[in-house]
Amino acid sequence: MSKLPDVRGRITYISSHAKQENLYAVYETTDRHYWTELAKCSQQEFQKSGTEGKCIEAREFIIALPESFPDLYEPDKLLQLFTDRFKEKYGVECVSALHHNKRKTNYHIHLIFSERELLPEPIEKIATRNMFYNEQGKHVRTKKEILDENGDIRKGCMIVKKGEVYERNLFTAKNKLFKQDNFVDEVKHFYTELINTLIKDDKEKLHVFDENGLYLATKKIGKNNPKAEQIQTDNEYRMRWNREVDRAIVSGVVETEIQQIKQEYITDRIRESIDVFGRQPERFGTILMSAVTVLAMLVSKVLQKARELSGKLFDIEQIPPQTPKQEPVQKPAEKEMPSKPKIPPKPVMPAEAAAYPKLFKIYKELKRQNEIIFEAEKERNTLELERDDLKGIARFTKKGELQSKIDRKNEEIDLLKVGLSGIAKRYGYQNVQEFYQTYHKSHSVYAAYREQVVEWEKAYGENGQRQDKKSVLERLKNPPKKTADYQQQRTVINKDRGAR
Repeated sequence: MSKLPDVRGRITYISSHAKQENLYAVYETTDRHYWTELAKCSQQEFQKSGTEGKCIEAREFIIALPESFPDLYEPDKLLQLFTDRFKEKYGVECVSALHHNKRKTNYHIHLIFSERELLPEPIEKIATRNMFYNEQGKHVRTKKEILDENGDIRKGCMIVKKGEVYERNLFTAKNKLFKQDNFVDEVKHFYTELINTLIKDDKEKLHVFDENGLYLATKKIGKNNPKAEQIQTDNEYRMRWNREVDRAIVSGVVETEIQQIKQEYITDRIRESIDVFGRQPERFGTILMSAVTVLAMLVSKVLQKARELSGKLFDIEQIPPQTPKQEPVQKPAEKEMPSKPKIPPKPVMPAEAAAYPKLFKIYKELKRQNEIIFEAEKERNTLELERDDLKGIARFTKKGELQSKIDRKNEEIDLLKVGLSGIAKRYGYQNVQEFYQTYHKSHSVYAAYREQVVEWEKAYGENGQRQDKKSVLERLKNPPKKTADYQQQRTVINKDRGAR
């Protein structure tokens, strides 16, 4: 969002074919005269307030659209939909234009909107006596204050005679909502939801970045930006942190601990650095790499502890998905049988539980990739210990060779971490955190479903026949052998019950 000190000039710029190489559509919710009156009202209010700076006449949003939209929707209808939805939600007039950049890689909408609403009837103030205004349009008490040495009215001064209108308001005051910090975030969510309803391919679904979340946002590098190199370097540091967050989640680090490291080693230290040294962008990388190191050490401890426990216990954290059995189709009885107690239907698998087998495969893929990274880090650590233990002549002859191996191993680890983050994105998730939220929810629903099925089969048998006393006694005398999968499922179910 940006502020517009010259709304009429901006409207002309975004809606002109002469000024825009790839202009596809223009849509207006009111006539252009409205914006002339709006600008006049805003300037008058600004002068009366005595505020320094520029008068803000309106505001503008630039809304990026998926590159599949030009092939899917007509420009006029698409632009009208986005503009009318904004007007319906906030009740203000708009002018919008649909553009492509020169290289046709950025399909976007310019949406200009008013911060004021048109009054049902103008409010007019009538002068009860002659009123005098100086060159700045400010009301003065006496006529003498606007006269020159010859007794004539100075140029730019004005007299409003008794009975004439000295003030005419067509608009309300500016809506304070548009100045609030969370307004832009609200509009981002609003348009993201609208865009996602129009997207055909789930992989193109958009997300609003959570600034208070675990990850760090990368910055866009605009054309001819003099700080492009610095921004690019900062983005690389941010991505290193984001990849380490992905790995921490896969490794089982609690999200609150990741958030605590981010707050203590990034947010707080950046604030302290600014307070002590002022704004020095070059210090950002040092602060961020320190945080990455702390998080990596925590990941290593968690994985090492998990390795030690795995030697004593088998993994019962997740339930391997099972293919539901298909019940045989029973033919309707030819003769009506005597009524029997009704057997409740077998539990039906919910949609979230049905998605679990696919999610379980992704989960296992992430775990395997993380194990590969862990083994590579162990090899790197061994090389570093060997380098640090060198003594005598070996310190000079072998140190360079070992350091080269360590550097190559670090490059390999970085590539493996990129691959770890890429797995979730390949399956249509924004990051590993989003995948794990979906996965844990599906796992919980699937576990509950399996519990219901086990209880139902215990009561009515696999074919849904109520067990009589004789068959129940026989089952008690000769219970079926329990498979390892069954034992594992019951362990998880009991564990969940205890947690609840």
